[in-house]
Amino acid sequence: MDSPPSAPPSVEQAFELALLSDVGTTRPDNEDSCGHFIESPDSVVFAVADGVGGYEGGEIASRMGVDILLQAYRESPPVWGAAKRLYRAITRANIEIHDKALTVPELSRMATTMTAVSVEKGILSAVHIGDCRLHLIRSSQISVVTKDHTMVAGQVRMGMMTAARAKTHPERGMLLRSLGRELIASIDRITLPLMERDRLILCSDGLYNTLEDKELESLSRDVDAETACRQLIDTANARGTGDNLTCAVFRMTSHTGHTVRTGGWRERLRGLFGR
Repeated sequence: MDSPPSAPPSVEQAFELALLSDVGTTRPDNEDSCGHFIESPDSVVFAVADGVGGYEGGEIASRMGVDILLQAYRESPPVWGAAKRLYRAITRANIEIHDKALTVPELSRMATTMTAVSVEKGILSAVHIGDCRLHLIRSSQISVVTKDHTMVAGQVRMGMMTAARAKTHPERGMLLRSLGRELIASIDRITLPLMERDRLILCSDGLYNTLEDKELESLSRDVDAETACRQLIDTANARGTGDNLTCAVFRMTSHTGHTVRTGGWRERLRGLFGR
């Protein structure tokens, strides 16, 4: 496996986090990247990126994206708040990847998808572009928080294609948005409150195209974050996945003392879980 799990659980932390990336069973190189930054016992940032397959520089673009985002977040003033810091960080990553592609001919078509998450005092902030997915698991119910920026996913949302057909469609990986393709990127922003025992699974398409959502939930249940990462990657590899595999597993292990007072968040959570 290409990178070991990171951030083992600590009694001082309000969370557990592990990240793991693997080349998979058929690809010669790993175009996925991941990384994290723990700012305090109740504040962490982590990201997963997937270099655009088949294009020059996908591996470089994904690594640049994660590294620049984490560096920019670390250097930004905490007074901005996590959501603003995260958005500014991914914007900087987009600009630097775009500029690199313009100045190095061999990398002229490089780009990457990316989803990055900040959890601070029980509040999740996320930025998302492309088709990595962020899953929220609460009381054994799993929901996808992000929307894939692909042609096929757009057709599913419009009712023009079934989800089952989309899963095997030959053009399911055709991206409508990616980091570095344009100077100004259209990036989704998400904010949600978390509860004790909530789980997050952030992964590249190599994982979720191989495992069903219910398997993501069951394989990460009742185990620590590091074990969950290994079980998810090992299970996908045992099925002969045709892509690189990367996942981050986050567990909220203690109550942060934050009280949610806005009905909008409650209503959004009900919508995610079909309530």
